[in-house]
Amino acid sequence: MLRLASKSQLNGCRRRPASFTWFRAARNHTAPQKRTYSVNNGLGTITEVEKIITDSIKATGPISFSTYMQLCLSHPIHGYYMKPEHAVFGTQGDFITSPEISQVFGELLAAWMLERWMKSAHLKPFRLIELGPGRGTLMDDILRVISQFKNLRDKLGSVHLVETSTAMREMQQNKLYTASQNLGCNIVWHDSVEDIPHDEEQYTMLVAHEFFDALPVHVLEKTNQGWHEVLIALAENPSITYTMPSSPSPPPALADLNREPCSSRWKRVLSPSPTASSTVLGLISPRFKTVPVGTRIEVSAASTRTARQIGELLASGGGCALVVDYGKDHVFGDSLRAFKNHEIVDIFNLPGECDITANVDFALLKEALGNIVATHGTISQADFLTRLGLRLRVDALKRAASTDQRKGAIEEGAKRLIDPVGMGTQYRVLGITSRATGEGQEVWPFMEALGQENVSDPVA
Repeated sequence: MLRLASKSQLNGCRRRPASFTWFRAARNHTAPQKRTYSVNNGLGTITEVEKIITDSIKATGPISFSTYMQLCLSHPIHGYYMKPEHAVFGTQGDFITSPEISQVFGELLAAWMLERWMKSAHLKPFRLIELGPGRGTLMDDILRVISQFKNLRDKLGSVHLVETSTAMREMQQNKLYTASQNLGCNIVWHDSVEDIPHDEEQYTMLVAHEFFDALPVHVLEKTNQGWHEVLIALAENPSITYTMPSSPSPPPALADLNREPCSSRWKRVLSPSPTASSTVLGLISPRFKTVPVGTRIEVSAASTRTARQIGELLASGGGCALVVDYGKDHVFGDSLRAFKNHEIVDIFNLPGECDITANVDFALLKEALGNIVATHGTISQADFLTRLGLRLRVDALKRAASTDQRKGAIEEGAKRLIDPVGMGTQYRVLGITSRATGEGQEVWPFMEALGQENVSDPVA
């Protein structure tokens, strides 16, 4: 899901990500943009996850950023999303998501998916799937829309939620219990997308909001010898400022890669030779072949695997999906960040106590989906919501509101969703439709965006 800081922070930082229960290279790769972090702990606090990671590095050597993210977010006992005492969402947590800001967000996503069903498979029953459902707010809004129409209620089969955290599952069950009982539908939880059965008899509607940005990424750097992996090692002296090596070719030993003072006990290092992960992921997209030596990229194997599984689910019986997240249609090299108390903090700050996210390479998701489904977009969240009738829905809610205070809250929430210097442009929306249903390539509201996205630069 997403972590939204205050409005002033959003205007000042490049981007903010989201979270799920799994867990930017600048154009000038040798002189990346300096970022200022808020550090809450100094070096006085050692978390349980940090102890585990430190012991692992001492025993077997540097670890990947992918492993670091998985341990911080999804360690079965000490992971950020696994601990019931973590508020996580809302003003008392570490971030706020779009569904928590306004009900209009979920209602319009529901309207888009239901329109796809009515146009292509209205005689079929349908099922709902959400990846990383958070507190269940988005699914609750979608179910409320369905409950307004008898023909939709009769067609709804089941609801599937992909969630690995027991604590989050309990929260979702409490949130969705009333709606599921009123609609007479079963809610089924899964640990991963691959656990969801294919169903040729039902049309599948899937939503992944702030899901992919929390999946683990590997950090790679291109050298004259191929793609090497940026790893995490113990820092001998946390006060030292580490810089990129002047030569693009790695020395025989691990090379220091930290580009700013490190507030933790760890530092970034470059593997002396290609790793298994860097060898495979460096070839995962044809776009990566053309980048120059010295380029650093973040690549998520979990994202490509999940995207492919989504495509196969939709292709089996027909379906549609929406992916809403931070990112662009290109790979990033330095977007990893952590969030605590609605602030961006150092990536190594309080491991297991902070959310960690990375920008989504939507081009990679589309490559993974291949030709088994049709993809649409991406377009900005502001364009998506506005074209689907956000203004009309907000005005209707305001007319029904009983107080001026409630009317103001409705208007303010809608403005935050489409803020051109915040969520409205930082979030992108990717539409996905099955080919088996006979849907055309142009799907509203994505068609006007075709060809508008500049993807000439493979890395940003």
